[in-house]
Amino acid sequence: MTVHGELEVVPAATTTEAAQALDDFTDAYNAADRAYDPALDAAQVTGALGAINQAGLKARSVTSPRGNSQHRSLELTDAKFHVPKKAGWPRWFLADTDSNRDVDSGDRDSRWLVVFVKTGSDAQWEASYLAILSRNEVPRFRTDQDGYALPVGTESDETAVAPDQLSKEYASYLRSGKPERFVAGEATSEWRERREQKKTRRSGVVTEFVDQPLNSGQFAPLGLVTDDGGALVFFSMRYYERQTAPAGYRPKASPDEKALMTGEIKNTLTKEWMSSQAAKVAPRGGSEPSVAIVGRLQGVTSAKGS
Repeated sequence: MTVHGELEVVPAATTTEAAQALDDFTDAYNAADRAYDPALDAAQVTGALGAINQAGLKARSVTSPRGNSQHRSLELTDAKFHVPKKAGWPRWFLADTDSNRDVDSGDRDSRWLVVFVKTGSDAQWEASYLAILSRNEVPRFRTDQDGYALPVGTESDETAVAPDQLSKEYASYLRSGKPERFVAGEATSEWRERREQKKTRRSGVVTEFVDQPLNSGQFAPLGLVTDDGGALVFFSMRYYERQTAPAGYRPKASPDEKALMTGEIKNTLTKEWMSSQAAKVAPRGGSEPSVAIVGRLQGVTSAKGS
């Protein structure tokens, strides 16, 4: 009998593969950051992290064409790999690492959580999500009898919100404050307040936000079951920020935004942002609020003047 590899439930990666993927990503990231050249790590990133990384490097290649004079090599050490079993493709795993970008003590000690995805047997591992959490924010993950992490299905009914609904609900919350299942904090209630302040910061300038859920392809949500029966889920969202000025005035764009811009600012500037979130989702049946956004990474990916 023939066993088809794409149908067999197997660990997504060996420890050796995972460690090599992390090393390859770190090496490519450092090379790209040193030269401000997006081509140098384009093959190691994808999804929300890839969109943010590539746009940032593209902008800085214009504003600093000689490269990054302040480059400091990123080091990711003390890696703990959380590898789920899965049939077919894509396969993925989570690397929980220590970085050299903080102080290894007290509240300033953080962990870099990097999600790696592989889309096929001939593809290479690419980093799709990054969340920087304090040590206390990193949950414990459930494992099976062999020690492998347990993945959460995108349509799972075991958590308060299915992973494939998180982006849609987050976009709705940012727009209206509903649903009220999101824990108050920097990436939720405080972010909504900052948006409102931005709308009224300058008299006569109208600022509008449009949020677009993303939950498929390279932007698909990925999650692992936590010890409490909930999950840590990584998900994406795109949003647009449009500033319209009255006659005789122009919205201002930063040098990096100008480097990504098409068109000419006459009285309107529209910025496209990519936003990547890490959320702790409570088990189904618990009390509200049930979703805590514990990590958020965003960046402008394009701009348009009109």
